[in-house]
Amino acid sequence: MRFIDEVKITIASGNGGNGCSSFRREKFIPFGGPDGGDGGDGGSIYIQATRDVNTLLKYRGKKFYGAENGTAGAGSQRHGKYGEDLILEVPVGTLVRSQESGEILADLTEHGQKELLAEGGRGGLGNLNFKSSTNQAPRYSQEGEEGVRIEVELELKLIADIALIGLPNAGKSTLISSISAAKPKIADYPFTTLEPNLGVVKNGEKSFVVADIPGLIENAAEGKGLGIKFLKHIERTKAFVHLVDCSWVLPGEEFDAFEQYITIRNELEKYNVDLLGKRELICLTKIDAMSEEEVDRIKVFFEEQLDQKKVLPISGVSGKNIDRLKNLMLRAIEE
Repeated sequence: MRFIDEVKITIASGNGGNGCSSFRREKFIPFGGPDGGDGGDGGSIYIQATRDVNTLLKYRGKKFYGAENGTAGAGSQRHGKYGEDLILEVPVGTLVRSQESGEILADLTEHGQKELLAEGGRGGLGNLNFKSSTNQAPRYSQEGEEGVRIEVELELKLIADIALIGLPNAGKSTLISSISAAKPKIADYPFTTLEPNLGVVKNGEKSFVVADIPGLIENAAEGKGLGIKFLKHIERTKAFVHLVDCSWVLPGEEFDAFEQYITIRNELEKYNVDLLGKRELICLTKIDAMSEEEVDRIKVFFEEQLDQKKVLPISGVSGKNIDRLKNLMLRAIEE
């Protein structure tokens, strides 16, 4: 399934049906009077979040969504049928914006959340409603109101507790596959992951959602790589796990590895400075082929540069320190 996280569509609620202007004309009833029924209301358009879908792919092809019109009233005080409402189902985390003004019309952050986007037109009143002591035979009725037509943009921002970030090939896909049931494509070349992956991590009796964010490189905030497409998915997370590949670092090259960490931090700042305030766990990855002395040397260098902030070496392949990392993730979410 393709991951689609931005679409533009047009929606239109239903028109209200016209009211009826008629009179009761039956044998032996000389004073039947007006009996025109009301028109039915047009259908409204709602948008509803559901966990059953995880992309906006279904809205990629069809660009117009309209609710049913109400039907006209009829004689003998018969009211028109109400138009059927239309409910658009979208993934949890979808934002709805007006294309014209940019105003946020709905922010769907919970499963089952339902918001009205376009109310249906009201049905017109039949001439029965206009009968009075001074007007016993009104010959007019109301037309139904037109529905609302809006051009909207749907934007999906994934709802996850933890975001895995880092340069391409830092080990994000390997980690999410080792701590959850997610099965992303894994290869030894950059940009293996072309779309975010979500995984549910269980830690004892508790669970949380982790997102693997692909494509962050230098100048991602300006559109380089894949990062500009997926940086928005980081905004809703409670904390980051920042992965740095240290498998290639030789003695004296520690600062080159640290620059990888700084590169990603700079891109977060350029995209949204508030992201730097989120809780961050820093992990050195791909330590399987390294000696403990080599790992300790890089770990100490990082902690010195980060003013003694703790750095955790991990391996998604062997599982080293993975349970400890899950505990730290859960603690970061709860705090």
